Amino acid sequence: MKVNMPMAVTAADTIKRTITGTIVTWNEQGNTSVGPTVFAADSIEIKPVKLLLEHDRTRPIGKMVSHNVTANGIEATFKIANTMAGEDALVEATEGLRDGFSVGAQINEWTNNKGVMQITSATLDEVSLVTDPAIDSARVSEVAASENEAPKEDSDLATADSDKPTEGDQVSDTTAPAPAVEEAVEAAKVEATAPKPSFYTTPRLEFTKSKYLEMSVRAALGNDDARAYVRAADDTTSNNAGLIPTRQLTEVINPLSTADRPAIDAISRGVLPDAGMSFEIPKLTAAPTVAEEAEAAAIDETGMTTAFVTVDVKKYAGGQTFSVELLDRSSPVFFDLLVEQMENAFAYATNNAVLNGLIAGGTDGGNRTMSNVNFQDFVSDAAVSIYNGTKRFARNIIASTGQWGAIMNLVDGQSLPLYTNLINPQNRGGGVSPSSLRGNVLGLDFYVDRGLGSGVGDDTLIVVEPSAYQWFESSRFRLQTNVALNGQIEVAYYGYGALATKVGAGAYRWMVA
Repeated sequence: MKVNMPMAVTAADTIKRTITGTIVTWNEQGNTSVGPTVFAADSIEIKPVKLLLEHDRTRPIGKMVSHNVTANGIEATFKIANTMAGEDALVEATEGLRDGFSVGAQINEWTNNKGVMQITSATLDEVSLVTDPAIDSARVSEVAASENEAPKEDSDLATADSDKPTEGDQVSDTTAPAPAVEEAVEAAKVEATAPKPSFYTTPRLEFTKSKYLEMSVRAALGNDDARAYVRAADDTTSNNAGLIPTRQLTEVINPLSTADRPAIDAISRGVLPDAGMSFEIPKLTAAPTVAEEAEAAAIDETGMTTAFVTVDVKKYAGGQTFSVELLDRSSPVFFDLLVEQMENAFAYATNNAVLNGLIAGGTDGGNRTMSNVNFQDFVSDAAVSIYNGTKRFARNIIASTGQWGAIMNLVDGQSLPLYTNLINPQNRGGGVSPSSLRGNVLGLDFYVDRGLGSGVGDDTLIVVEPSAYQWFESSRFRLQTNVALNGQIEVAYYGYGALATKVGAGAYRWMVA
């Protein structure tokens, strides 16, 4: 069985979009279609419910955000949705046009005391905003609306009050009537009335971007009040620049990181084994020999021997903690951007690990200063050193951003650039472009790596034989967990990598005097 009991709104705040009032009074009689009804003290079990309009479940306008059970009844506050219906409800409550609450409760236990239904146990099902309150004591005592607005004249209030029905007037029910019997009573709605509040004010115009946009839409649909609002907001961008909505694009400018890995691109690659935090690669320590032998002479034997290069697997990981509100209420581009930035950070960390390995295992190229002659001398020395140490050719050179600029600035005897693209490049030593991180100098593939810094000092140029070093890498993983106690989300991004230094003489490093 369900009973609807109207009460009165006591406060409506159009800025905070809340309506407050007493939704039930204890031991105060109201009339339903089945007769007089009374709620006993503490007879209603409270749960969060929606605020409806005139008990129409297809017209929700808000929801309960707080309640307080007192000795006299239950007071509750409702947050009103930012919809046209919700906006209208706030204005109507503020203006005293629709200023009543009516609770809908499922009746669990009740008795009949001399024709009065005494409800002792019920569960709150919904609350509705209605036109007229039912209980004489449930009057509007306060309306939280605008600042600096004077109350209406007493004569206006008197005229307005004369139009409302008195407490004894009968108002028709909105639900179907049912027989008044003690054993079973159908759901019915109290529809009594109460006087209007002693004063009320009209809501102050809320000049904000979101409000201005909303009222502009309503004005376009023909709402006269909205048109007046838009006119009041002035018509120039200089006078009311704050009313012009600022759009935010989904494109995000990122001047801080990239996923480039020049050092890893300059060496060989491999797939990380599926298990273990280290693995081994066989390496020849002695190779078979062949020599000229005399007829019928014994053949000299040189046995092939091997050892193993142990490669350690490292984990590269990063993470971020953020609130669930940021994830739920932000643009979907936030999480995409977060993952992209963590991927960039992973790329930067692993590339630096390779650079450190090349520097640690590379050959000291001797002290030099940058000049056309010294640079050519460095490359030629590197080619010889690497071939002697690995029996293979140097193929790549990695440069800092500072050396990138220095090499582009090298010129010949006629002040013509040596390593930039020219129309007739026959006498040029290669091509290094200011618009590309890749190029070619003196027959070596050229890579620019910001991990080497922006200077021209030690270890800012490294010549590499690619097969002498190999980078092994696993798939990348993302781990996401929710922290229940504080509503935060922790996201970790990680992967595994290993640098194998197969032949230490496969790198040749620039050093300064």
